[in-house]
Amino acid sequence: MVGIGSLRSVLWLSFFGAILVAWWWLYAMAMTMDLDLIGRPGPMGQAMAAMDPRMDMYMPMAEFWPLFWMWAIMMAAMMLPTMVPTLRAYEDLMVSATGTRAGWLGLLAGYSIAWGAFAALITGVQLTLLFSGVVDMLGIARSPYVAGGLLLAVGAFQFTRAKQVCHGVCHSPMTYFLGNWRTGAAGGLRMGLGLGAFCVGCCWGFMALGFVGGVMSLLWMGLATLFMVVEKLPQIGHYVVKPMGIALIIGGLAVIAVPTVMGG
Repeated sequence: MVGIGSLRSVLWLSFFGAILVAWWWLYAMAMTMDLDLIGRPGPMGQAMAAMDPRMDMYMPMAEFWPLFWMWAIMMAAMMLPTMVPTLRAYEDLMVSATGTRAGWLGLLAGYSIAWGAFAALITGVQLTLLFSGVVDMLGIARSPYVAGGLLLAVGAFQFTRAKQVCHGVCHSPMTYFLGNWRTGAAGGLRMGLGLGAFCVGCCWGFMALGFVGGVMSLLWMGLATLFMVVEKLPQIGHYVVKPMGIALIIGGLAVIAVPTVMGG
């Protein structure tokens, strides 16, 4: 019979193992698509990017379900690491309150469902942009004005009340638990859905930035994951939100200005 300590170890190892598997899958997919770590395509990748999604042939990047699973695995790779403080906070309540391991699993499931729903939404957005000619088959914006505008929009969002509210919940999950506490697996699921919804509201912009350099850019994925983890750290999370907004706005202006100045 597995003891409580052993069960905890198995669940945490499985959690981190799932993250590693997701990153490995994304790396393998990027290599298959002839992309380097930055997301720049080689000859085969360039040919793929130039393909017309209306061609009479099977193209996974122009089909809902393959694209959805790509985004869902990307959500697992990028967002599960940011959930570590939340899961640890719930574990504290397993000692001091009525938290259970079933509730811990329910919390994880609810959070995953919320991000899975966002994966479905952004899949639809990507397909709409693809068939409208706004992005290419690799998910890269065709116009610097689109890429720069997206950077400006996400940067401006860092200063909004919506970002402040959503980030406050993500940054302090214990406060959310104390105000919305539910017991058991069903209670954990309900809280996970709520926390996941706030997390989507907080971090959607960093996911959307995949359309700037390509949704399969491992560099973008890694940097976005790192920043979202830092945003949730208790000691410094509140201090990095607005500086990142400023950096994104400057980046957006640069992306728009450079081709204009160069006459592109």
